[in-house]
Amino acid sequence: MSNNSLANKKLLGYLAAIITVSIWATFLVGTRFAITKDFTVEEILILRLLPAALIMAPLMFKFGILPPGDYFIIKIIFALGASALFPWILSMGLYYAPASNAGALAPGTLPFWTTLIAYFITRENPEILRKIGLFIILFGAVLIGIFQLDTNFGNLTWFGNILFLIGAALWAIYSVLFSQSGITPFHGLVIGLFWGSIIFVPILVIFGDVSFKHANVTNIFLMIILHSVIIGILAMLLFTYAVKQLGAAQTAAFGAITPILSMLGGIIFLGELITPLKLLGICLVTTGVLFASGALSFTKK
Repeated sequence: MSNNSLANKKLLGYLAAIITVSIWATFLVGTRFAITKDFTVEEILILRLLPAALIMAPLMFKFGILPPGDYFIIKIIFALGASALFPWILSMGLYYAPASNAGALAPGTLPFWTTLIAYFITRENPEILRKIGLFIILFGAVLIGIFQLDTNFGNLTWFGNILFLIGAALWAIYSVLFSQSGITPFHGLVIGLFWGSIIFVPILVIFGDVSFKHANVTNIFLMIILHSVIIGILAMLLFTYAVKQLGAAQTAAFGAITPILSMLGGIIFLGELITPLKLLGICLVTTGVLFASGALSFTKK
């Protein structure tokens, strides 16, 4: 493969990563708005999964729906992780905590978790700059409110913060496993949509609050476009494409943009208040991302 071809693929990978993290910020702000107004978490997840599964159904026959991996837990991660379980955890977190917290603690800590998971799975030992970045991210996350018992949202903001961290850690596991799987972005997407729809949706309907009694047809249509088409399909394809072209760690570097966009979106559209301590934490997480993901090393090469 020629150098120009490799450079073009890298450039497309960068573009895919930038668009992906922008969509992530839109997801965080839009979901926070929806579940505090007209929708429940379960309703949002159903609108994410079912329409996307119907749209991608033809590709299910082409690529197949069997998840890769030799172990059952890996098959579960590919089948239910990125399409259903991780978005559910993040959406639940957004029910309790602001979108600005989510931006810093979910995609913002993704490089930390990705580096950690990559070490345990591939034994990749990060260089000193990346290790420094990990500690910066952790310190910034603490300032944002991991241990802060906020009085807003029923004293459970701290619980939402913890859910953001759990969701980011699980997403990092999926990212590393996907980068090693050898499957295409389309294949990974249809696997998740199929199993998420036939397993996760019935569970949500039976045990969750799914009535759509507070939502009108227009709002439902807008949520389908946002969550199913833009987030469920487009963002997943762009993310997995970026991982294939750039690797999991370098793709995670672009997560530095998401905390800033989520903070701005939270202020402008949700009226969220950003305390000086939280602002410092978001800045630290953003800085730590650049170190922990190896982005600074990549730019030197």
